[in-house]
Amino acid sequence: MSAVIEHVATDSRGLPLVSVASHERIFAWHGDHAVSVAEFLADVARVTAMLPDARAAINLCEDRYAFLVAFCAVACRGQVNLLPPSRAAQAVDEALAAYPGSYPLSDAALAPMPDRFVQLPLLDHVSRRVPLAHAAATALIAAEHIVAIGFTSGSTGQPKPNPKTWRAFHASSARNVAALVDMLGLAPERVAHIVATVPPQHMYGVEMSILLPLLGPFSVHSGRPLFPADVAAALAQVPEPRVLVTTPIHLRALLRDPNPLPQLSAITSATAPLSRELAAAAEARYGAPVLEFFGSTETCVIAQRQTAREQDWRLYADVAMHPQPDGTVVDAPYFSLPVTLPDVVELLPNHCFRLRGRHADSVEIAGKRASLADLTRRVLALPGVYDAVVLQLDEADRMGVCRIAALVVAPERSEAELLNDLRSAMDPAFLPRPLRKVCSLPRNETGKLPRAALLAALHGPT
Repeated sequence: MSAVIEHVATDSRGLPLVSVASHERIFAWHGDHAVSVAEFLADVARVTAMLPDARAAINLCEDRYAFLVAFCAVACRGQVNLLPPSRAAQAVDEALAAYPGSYPLSDAALAPMPDRFVQLPLLDHVSRRVPLAHAAATALIAAEHIVAIGFTSGSTGQPKPNPKTWRAFHASSARNVAALVDMLGLAPERVAHIVATVPPQHMYGVEMSILLPLLGPFSVHSGRPLFPADVAAALAQVPEPRVLVTTPIHLRALLRDPNPLPQLSAITSATAPLSRELAAAAEARYGAPVLEFFGSTETCVIAQRQTAREQDWRLYADVAMHPQPDGTVVDAPYFSLPVTLPDVVELLPNHCFRLRGRHADSVEIAGKRASLADLTRRVLALPGVYDAVVLQLDEADRMGVCRIAALVVAPERSEAELLNDLRSAMDPAFLPRPLRKVCSLPRNETGKLPRAALLAALHGPT
């Protein structure tokens, strides 16, 4: 983590904390209570008043509604939300060391208790004082104020900080709101209700479960259900139209579960590539369109597609892509600087593009080339495989070649059987050795696979 927090520009222009259509509209579902915009604003005002003087807060709230209140209170206080990639004690200590003077903020006590820890008060309809709402309702956040710093997942190395201004969040959210309202056919004055399986600290979680209720006609359920039964229960607690914000790994688990879900109006997916087969299976099972988002912590969402029927991505209107030999430069009016992504793309007519992989995803052995993503897809296609990943090792063998390895979750198959099947599915040069069976892949909360954890799993106990 970097200790740099950019200077907050003195910009007299402000943008609203909440785009309020009505103070009575449902903003969130917290416990068994439907929270109105007015009630939410009252909670924000109360928490804003209790925060200490500081430059930044490490927002560790697990309850999504508590995270929302804390996120907005920190912004109203003129501070920055630090969103570490983990709630682990080591990650908190690293953030405290990297950002001196910051304080951890959570809805529940932490063990061990870090320095300067602040715990949110109880947020319920009994303790809420709605008359305070005007204090937050009139709040304008300076457009260039850095309201959050998100961190990359570490899947290709160490997590890197990415500052986000309130202006950039407003601009990118407007595109996400338009995409979902269009897909849902949402009439004016209607509200769609979001249940999300991703943590609010992840940028996809911020965009789809924090900014959407703040800046669009959406409410959000306060939980973060992980297991299929929990997802079904959370969806049952909100009315139609329902939007499930999830990831390919969670979607695959839902499809393996035989129990039905309450009626869905849309499903969104991000954080990892979504196959056409998985998207089509979800649409057939749940009777709802699946909208896949393309983006990154650095850029936020910049494109979308309905994966079950579209191969190509539709770029947001004012986003520009400039392909490079080793990636793609992306720019938009609300970026402070252009961003270089490792993705290799082919530009197409009508502001579309086709993803051709990642520069780092390409491997060459014995003069032959392959894609790690394609090799992983081939392993996943084997009978009995629930989850898998293929990676290239860092260290070269005696021949100077960095070999391919694989981690596979396949309870009913042996490693020898899997390797034998793969001999007819891929070139022998890319046959993974070692191929190691594990009980589960070391995925983080959003389903991503940090490289350090993968390498540890290759050499650790099954």
